[in-house]
Amino acid sequence: MTRMRNKMLGMLTVMVAAALPLSATAAEEMTFASWGGAYQDGIRAAWMKPFTQETGIQITEDTNPVIARIKAMVDTHQVQWDVVTAGGASLMQGAQSGLFEKITPAMVDESDVLPAARNDYGVPSEIFSTVIGYSTKAFPNGGPKTFADFWDVKKFPGKRTLPDKPDTVLEAALLADGVAPADIYKTLDTKAGMDRALNKIREIKPYVAMWWSSGAQPVQALGSGEVVMALGWNGRFQAGIDSGLPIAMSWSQSVAQVGYFMIVKGAPDKAQAIKFLNYIIRPEVQARFSKYVAYGPVTPKSIPLIDKSLQGRLPSTPDRLANAVFMNINWWAAHSLAAGEAYNTAMQ
Repeated sequence: MTRMRNKMLGMLTVMVAAALPLSATAAEEMTFASWGGAYQDGIRAAWMKPFTQETGIQITEDTNPVIARIKAMVDTHQVQWDVVTAGGASLMQGAQSGLFEKITPAMVDESDVLPAARNDYGVPSEIFSTVIGYSTKAFPNGGPKTFADFWDVKKFPGKRTLPDKPDTVLEAALLADGVAPADIYKTLDTKAGMDRALNKIREIKPYVAMWWSSGAQPVQALGSGEVVMALGWNGRFQAGIDSGLPIAMSWSQSVAQVGYFMIVKGAPDKAQAIKFLNYIIRPEVQARFSKYVAYGPVTPKSIPLIDKSLQGRLPSTPDRLANAVFMNINWWAAHSLAAGEAYNTAMQ
């Protein structure tokens, strides 16, 4: 009798387990790594938490997904991250090193994504821009509008701050020197063109008080009065404005960049990662991010879904993109090392 009862209990256990949903028997999960701060806070609030609520897939977070760490994981076959984030230059470096899974149309439907933002090895997540931020105390009647104005120290006197890396600065320098937006990378492809950009940077160097390495630094320098204008990221400047600092931005010219989410080669939870990437590019989901960070959606269908009071903060509205140069990530992947060395020499 006891043997029969145990057999019946065993069969009942199997039947109950089979009837339970997958989430109740083996919880799905994935690991996401980004750069912390307000950016990752925004991703968590706008995308990760709602994704978990909708799918039941739990997300563990990490930070600092630099290429060297990703490469070490892939090379040793000890991949701990599923989805990581980066700008276009890092995306291309990682892709060329075989660190990211190729994203096919069968995996992720990107039909609503801006064609200029698409890439075979990453799903576009947001658009942000390098713009001019300036002190409204130094320029109460309106500050510099164009990159040529940024370089005009007679019309707009005072100290500036520039990034300590060349991406977007070379583009701004050539725009300031009169190169047409469509000719920026054609110009940089020549030695004469690169020299032209570097000489323009040397021209402004006596007025550069600081070469910033962290996105918060130009905002702090503007707020303290250490500088009167800066090249920096629109989201950082907007955060300073929101906190009450005497800062304004110019949108007459900008260098737009795309953020990307990538699947690490050999990701242990690839299926869940694919579900997450499909989720974040749904237009209604894309629209949520602008509530937390002043970066724009990569799906034009998202713009009408965003409150009009927030649309004026975003870099990817049609009128803003009309005045923007998209950073060419293929060019930067091929030239980043040489451009970085040349820029460091110009800074010194």
